[in-house]
Amino acid sequence: MSETAPGTATTKVRAAVDVGGTFTDVFIMGGDGSKSVAKVPSTPNPIEGVMQGVAQAGVDWADVELFAHGTTIATNALITRRFPPSAMVTTEGFRDVVEIGRGTREDPWDAYTESAPPYIRRRDRLTVSERVDHRGVVLEPLDEDGVREAARILRKREVQTVAVCFVNAYANGDHERRAKEILEAELPGVAVTASHEIHPEIFEDERFSTTVANAVLSPIIRPYARELEERTSAAGYAADVLLLHSGGGVMTAKTAEQYAARLAASGIAAGAIASQHVALRAGFANSIGFDMGGTSTDVSLSENGQLRTTNNWHVEWGHPICFPSIEVLTIGAGGGSLSWLDDAGALRNGPQSAGSVPGPACYGAGGEEPTNTDANLVLGRVGSALVDGGMTLDRAKAEVALRRVAEPLGLSVEEAAKATLRVACANMADAVRLISIRRGHDPRDFALVAFGGAGPLHGVAVARELAIPTVLVPPNPGVTSAMGCLLVDVQHDITRMFLRGATEADPTEIDAAFAELEAEGRERLATDGVAEVDMTFQRFVDMRYQGQWRSLAVPVPDEITSMAEAIAIFHDAYEREHNFRREEFPVEIYRLSLKAIGVTPKPSLAPAELVATAAPDPYGSRPVLFDDHDAPIDTPLYQRDDLPPGTVLPGPAVIDQLDSTTLVPPGTTASVDAYLNIRIDLEDQA
Repeated sequence: MSETAPGTATTKVRAAVDVGGTFTDVFIMGGDGSKSVAKVPSTPNPIEGVMQGVAQAGVDWADVELFAHGTTIATNALITRRFPPSAMVTTEGFRDVVEIGRGTREDPWDAYTESAPPYIRRRDRLTVSERVDHRGVVLEPLDEDGVREAARILRKREVQTVAVCFVNAYANGDHERRAKEILEAELPGVAVTASHEIHPEIFEDERFSTTVANAVLSPIIRPYARELEERTSAAGYAADVLLLHSGGGVMTAKTAEQYAARLAASGIAAGAIASQHVALRAGFANSIGFDMGGTSTDVSLSENGQLRTTNNWHVEWGHPICFPSIEVLTIGAGGGSLSWLDDAGALRNGPQSAGSVPGPACYGAGGEEPTNTDANLVLGRVGSALVDGGMTLDRAKAEVALRRVAEPLGLSVEEAAKATLRVACANMADAVRLISIRRGHDPRDFALVAFGGAGPLHGVAVARELAIPTVLVPPNPGVTSAMGCLLVDVQHDITRMFLRGATEADPTEIDAAFAELEAEGRERLATDGVAEVDMTFQRFVDMRYQGQWRSLAVPVPDEITSMAEAIAIFHDAYEREHNFRREEFPVEIYRLSLKAIGVTPKPSLAPAELVATAAPDPYGSRPVLFDDHDAPIDTPLYQRDDLPPGTVLPGPAVIDQLDSTTLVPPGTTASVDAYLNIRIDLEDQA
């Protein structure tokens, strides 16, 4: 349901839609700074949810000047493995690279759990004769007849997509390029993906795996992107559809068809970007994003205003995707996560979820298993209505569901509800530890940005577990990830292998290589419709100590005048990352990386004037059972729209709004800042 009117029919607006597992979230920003939000249940065809959500917000597509979209369609496809018939063509003797991988296990001490099988079956991984060496010199010419024979077999199998992965193609892509031409001619309409175009880097496992992921997703993303463009265009939208990708930028639907695997972390990147933005405006350079939705919780970390990124991530262990990505840790803990007993009779929470269908038991849609939402309802932490009255919750059904775990444990329903949420909180706190303490960061030095539909309900509990002193709740926590889609630019990440000793490298040669990368980046941005004046380029040199495997990307100026300066930047960056440096060790360059950025319009909100006034009267109250209390406390209820900047609320309090509920427990104090964030200070952590 709409929160505020986005403006008049002639006012141009910017729209963002983030599709989650349970809800589709819409954030509308008007040119005058007004905003509108909507939240509708996700649909089997996500595009239907997109169209319904924008209609729910009361926006005419003809008034939308920019539309950005975060989607889980690629992630879900990899998780469920619902791929079209796919195949791989590779060098003779290398068909099993994607199966062997690095020969490691997710848990090195578990000899019984097998890694997930490759996305393409072995019988569909065909080989041809060809070979180039690591310098790109042809040792054996491509067997073009062998490629045609492979095409004949794949035609009979009615494949829809093919990954071409030849050894050392990063050094010389001519064989892959020719094989792609033959396959496209022999298999009309079939998508063909070549590894030297997708990920032109050494290490065949990572290159092959990234290319295979891109190939299996391409036939899924292509019709999705085209249908989305057609539907929005028919509704009156005249500009490009922009899809959020893993690196924290957006790309056009046309580009997404070519780099489909970049969408495999689309939705979660939006939340990380938005949480960083919220924290910086509130004055916190160090922040932890805590995005708890209906089915999962995403945790990210920003230090000194910079989000952590990674060049090697996965949806399933053993199948790396090597496009740059914002580092986000996802666990199966959400409002719909199930509470259950394991074989030893211990209480567990998640990762199983009730999802959007049938949903928690209290939704009355057929769910019978207890969930976190049922527990919050029984404890009084949420009321009997959600989404501004658009959804009614049934407490009696929640109690019946919770008895499934309460009776075997000899607990009352309320005790079982509290235990359920304690286990969920412990799981989420562990996720925060992994992304902070494990990386050498002290959570006490960070603010916790709690958002998502369920984040503000559990933010203080997680913060207390980790001794985090401050929790921030954005103005529209349930659609904060959608807002993140409007905070990013069109972005392409382009790399090139450049193996050299750093002291022997010629700065002129490096600048020439970057000039070529920038020319490619300029061409990609122009294809996306970005004007020359809106193009910017950021250069990075990936360096490492000689003999190391992993490298570290360090920013370098547009013109490198001295390699000594670049090496000094590396030593400083290495010490920040690993807490030591070895200036006596030789340094080598691994690759060159370029971010080609097309600047897009951003929403801007001026800070409001703080009003030192007493808190408004609550609209009501209800008994709420808190963690450290044996009896319910009669707790005042507030509507968030009634809390002006400068409001101070001592806990306990419950703050309701369209897209979420914020819990302010006893022993905490909530205040509303100039950007309408709720800041909750934990007195026991001060």
